[in-house]
Amino acid sequence: MTAHLIFDDRPTDADTLLSRGAALAGGLRRMGVQEGDVIGVLLRNAPAYIDVMHACRIAGCYFCPINWHFTPAEVEFLVRDSGAKVLIGHRDLVDAVEPLLPAHVQLLRVDAEGTDRADGYANWLALQTPYDGPLVSPRGHMAYTSGTTGRPKGVVRQAVPLDQLDAHLQKARAVVAATFGIVPGCRALVPAPLYHSAPSLFAQQAAQMAELLVVNARFDALRVLEQIERYRIDTVYLVPIMYVRLLKLTDEERSRYDLSSLRFVASTGAPCAPEIKRRMIDWLGPVIYETYASSETGMITVMDPRDAAARPGSAGRPVCDARVRILREDGTPCDTGEIGLIYSHQPAYPDFTYRGNDEARRKAERDGLVTLGDMGYLDADGYLYVCDRASDMVISGGVNIYPAEIEHALLRHPDVVDCAVFGVPDDEYGERLVAVVQTEREDLQAEAVIEWLRGQIAGFKIPRQIEFTTALPRDDNGKIAKRRLRDAWWGDRQRRV
Repeated sequence: MTAHLIFDDRPTDADTLLSRGAALAGGLRRMGVQEGDVIGVLLRNAPAYIDVMHACRIAGCYFCPINWHFTPAEVEFLVRDSGAKVLIGHRDLVDAVEPLLPAHVQLLRVDAEGTDRADGYANWLALQTPYDGPLVSPRGHMAYTSGTTGRPKGVVRQAVPLDQLDAHLQKARAVVAATFGIVPGCRALVPAPLYHSAPSLFAQQAAQMAELLVVNARFDALRVLEQIERYRIDTVYLVPIMYVRLLKLTDEERSRYDLSSLRFVASTGAPCAPEIKRRMIDWLGPVIYETYASSETGMITVMDPRDAAARPGSAGRPVCDARVRILREDGTPCDTGEIGLIYSHQPAYPDFTYRGNDEARRKAERDGLVTLGDMGYLDADGYLYVCDRASDMVISGGVNIYPAEIEHALLRHPDVVDCAVFGVPDDEYGERLVAVVQTEREDLQAEAVIEWLRGQIAGFKIPRQIEFTTALPRDDNGKIAKRRLRDAWWGDRQRRV
């Protein structure tokens, strides 16, 4: 089954989508794109993104989704580092980066007339004939990691041999059903940016298996509710900040729509504050699923909403055949409840490499399991609790403090939209806590937030300094870019954790 698409309430039938994907695959082949090559995608959410997803499966090439908020220099780095032969993007985005790109990179501009270097996408696509090359193993997105400790790294997943493809798809779809709720014939909605890894994967799977895929140009809380009712959506991808915005709607606004078709709300990419998840379950029922996952490892755990009340803060248990171990820095296993580095493996996904960085891949692995530097613990029943990244942990006065716990507390504040907590140098304590809070209130005061926190968490966990912003910086996979906030404080000093 191939999904029909509705983008911003404009429909495109499945046959047209498949024809466009085949035509794009054929056009890319005639532009010199071969199996295993990479194309860059610099698009806002648009139907052309679905064309790319279909084309890469057909032609066996990777697409590198690029955050369109990036500066031209950041875009240039990803295009060069990925080895992209073609860049598909919206006109204004391509125009901004064109002077920096190598001459051999061919450009396709969406919503634009052709120029000497950049063909107008719609006119160009109409002239292409379908892909007629060899049968190849399908490919998908080549995501770049967040670059917590430097330049981001491209995650290249190995191709599945054609004779193993059916067995692989069977395993992968079992994981997708358990973590995203995507099953044949479902009706799916994704209002998140498709340049983020998880929404991209959600859309790729839904485009292949759903009856209907609804994609929005941007997130709007009321519109999401209206579309769930109008299109009888049963599975939707949301992230915690969207939960916060949905919960800020009035009771009248939330009760205005019939949401009874919902059976699965998928969330991954960032831990959800237990109180936020509880309020969403109270509203929508036991349909809120949380997953621990990454571009490198794939989907590792899933938390069933029926267990959420008994185990607040847990990311769930390993999904399908996934393995999770918690190890100390010396590689010895942690005891139950002891915090250590999370190592995991999901055999339903092909192995990966970091493009041009085999050393980083080697350092991440131990006994066939991979760590991303996340810290957490397992309880006696095997449920995973993610505390924070090792690089985000703050040591203040000799005490380990995990900012995620403080961020979860801040998100319970009625005027906090999102937040980031991190450590900065302190001559007395080694590090002290700073919080940057995203809010829509112009008169919110730091002292009032600090006082409010006193009833939520222990005093030593309360940030001494709170700053306010209307928008937090984010990296290419949608996570808050703490490094950008933290680096201004640390300068040339060597971090101790």
